[in-house]
Amino acid sequence: MPFRFDNSYARLPNEFFAPIKPTPVSAPEMIRLNHDLAQDLGIDVARLKSPEGLAILSGNKVADGSEPIAMAYSGHQFGGFSPQLGDGRAILLGEVVRKDGVRHDIQLKGSGQTPFSRRGDGRSALGPVLREYIISEAMAALGVPTTRALAAVASGDHVHREGIVPGGVFTRVAQSHIRIGTFQWFAARRDHENLKVLADYVIQRHYPDAKDANNPYLALLEGVIERQAKLIAHWMQLGFIHGVMNTDNMTISGETIDYGPCAFMDTYHPAKTFSSIDHQGRYAFANQGPIAHWNLTRFAETLLPLLDDDSEQAVAAAEIALDAFADIHRSELQRRFTAKIGLEAGDADDWSLVEGLLAAMTEGEADFTLVFHRLSESLESDNDDDVVGLFKQPNAIIAWLDSWRERLHVVDRERVVAVMRRTNPVFIPRNHRVEEAITAAYKGDFSPFHRLNEVLQRPFTTQIDSTEYETSPSPDEVVRTTFCGT
Repeated sequence: MPFRFDNSYARLPNEFFAPIKPTPVSAPEMIRLNHDLAQDLGIDVARLKSPEGLAILSGNKVADGSEPIAMAYSGHQFGGFSPQLGDGRAILLGEVVRKDGVRHDIQLKGSGQTPFSRRGDGRSALGPVLREYIISEAMAALGVPTTRALAAVASGDHVHREGIVPGGVFTRVAQSHIRIGTFQWFAARRDHENLKVLADYVIQRHYPDAKDANNPYLALLEGVIERQAKLIAHWMQLGFIHGVMNTDNMTISGETIDYGPCAFMDTYHPAKTFSSIDHQGRYAFANQGPIAHWNLTRFAETLLPLLDDDSEQAVAAAEIALDAFADIHRSELQRRFTAKIGLEAGDADDWSLVEGLLAAMTEGEADFTLVFHRLSESLESDNDDDVVGLFKQPNAIIAWLDSWRERLHVVDRERVVAVMRRTNPVFIPRNHRVEEAITAAYKGDFSPFHRLNEVLQRPFTTQIDSTEYETSPSPDEVVRTTFCGT
């Protein structure tokens, strides 16, 4: 069989999941298979490309060794708690273990109803399948911890959303699909026994060093806080907006998960949102750090029974751990953003320089990705015209450029350019290009989808034959609203 499964999560108590087989589709067709990822995971690519592999990836066949389950979890959604969520349109087929010993989940999305579907059809439209494939693989190429795309399959069936659209099945890979909401599932039920089972499992799988700590559960909390603080800073360095940072969409492993109404900014603004359901801007670009801290506080609450038998001592320990978030996140933001202007070890004054640039970009309605990319080009050419031309109000950026060049006067120019080029991507999955690929696919043409994926695999490299993918959208191409896959 293509997969060599070793399913540790399915060996946990019954309260963790519901056994469920995928619902077959009528006429599956492979759209794209991620050969490199399959090989990295030790999966037999030839078998995966065969009719047998297609049947497994579409949900039409249960592979030998697979123990398909829908995972149980709760979650805070836009601040309101839902005690029962769970995998409503996703089924975990099993786990594979890489040669380096790292375990990965293989999951189907859009594979049919589960006990957690809550009146949903358990299916996925083709558009969200293609969108998640494009963006998750782009994020991986950009170096961001993320779930991955193994395959996109057309189901041959149609689903009802705002209209009738083609359906698809997405194969997602993750170091695990355990979320803050998974811990909330047991905490909400006051099931402290299984809460401990879950925490011990996560420590073994994701934070093995915590086993040797004086308080392993506190070490687990500290580890998750650190990974998430750094992850959100990495998002922001790239102008990425997740769009739906509910606690069931925040992994314990520290991977980005659930690419629903996410988007990369074109024009920079700290209050930017895209999600059609984020009416109050809860998950706006600049609010992602505070929201991550809020989510992690909910995680800490679930761990209180494990942190200390004395509830006051448990709260005190959790508060100290949570207080570290702001410093870790701020330090990582400063490190990443000062590198974007060519300064590897930026100090407080350099952070002020970054803030000045972002303020000028807000005032000038400038393109986030293009500004940083063209700054490095301006250093090499000693010509700022292409940078200034991105700003509707040029005075602020002209003054900023003078301050920046004065700061760089004492720094090796070649080193600055090298830092900027490995920090600032040339290509991101721009919203209008993603929509273009999806629109064409709905008409039966997958060539824009494949072309976009290929370009995005080399995001930091100038590609002479792909310059159209660098540019901002024209006014009639701007995407202002994005939607959840459901």
